[in-house]
Amino acid sequence: MSLRDIVVLLDQIRETSPATEMAIDLARRTGAHLNGVALAIDPIVPGFIVAPIPVDAFEVARVETLKSARETLARFEAAAAREAVMSESRLAEVLVGGAPEVFTAHCRLTDLIVIGQADPDRPEPMREVLIEAALFEGAAPLLLVPYINHGGLATKKVLIAWDGGRAAARAVHAALPLLPLAAELTVVIVGTPPREGEPGADVATYLARHGLKVTIETLPAAPSGVADTLLNHVADRNYDLVVMGGYGHSRFREMILGGATRDMLKTMTVPVLMAH
Repeated sequence: MSLRDIVVLLDQIRETSPATEMAIDLARRTGAHLNGVALAIDPIVPGFIVAPIPVDAFEVARVETLKSARETLARFEAAAAREAVMSESRLAEVLVGGAPEVFTAHCRLTDLIVIGQADPDRPEPMREVLIEAALFEGAAPLLLVPYINHGGLATKKVLIAWDGGRAAARAVHAALPLLPLAAELTVVIVGTPPREGEPGADVATYLARHGLKVTIETLPAAPSGVADTLLNHVADRNYDLVVMGGYGHSRFREMILGGATRDMLKTMTVPVLMAH
């Protein structure tokens, strides 16, 4: 199993995009074809102030968003060419608040989707919506890149967050092309083990059959939640990458009660490979 096709959602507000840097690095290291997608997101104005605005103003705004998207694609093409990466650029137009189908259509026939974490200081339109749409409507795993990240993907030390659920298992399957790159691979279980018997033995056996040696750790859950427990452990042990399932519960339940996925999306400090 190997990476042959990667899609990256291009950031437009930042001149230097951590997600693009990581996607290009991965494509160079794996020989994968890289598809850069820039979204021209049309502005939308609340209904109560639409009437006084001239129609021409909307067209001017639309032209500006298309211009920004094309400039983003040009930067992507230049960066990919510098690294001699096989690449393709794609432009898609979408309305703010509209269905993200125009983006998720690019996420179904690929091996990996790379998206940058939402940056509160330089927010990209609809970023959280697009992340969730890719996770639920796409067919590939997501590599989520922190906005503080610089450079390519380090894989020396990898942490697998394991709860025995379907989403966690899908994440392990999705990570198989990257796990052989790790010098240290640890399965971490937070809180009560998912089933009777030796915690994590099932996933450790599965990975061993792929020639991978792992260690298993069980951590008590911090009062602040699973995400904090994992991220504190990541910081203490200097992990480079986290592999975890996304939205083990319904999106509605996580929205109301919180959850490891939503907390991780907000507070992640290292790249996270996530699958649903």
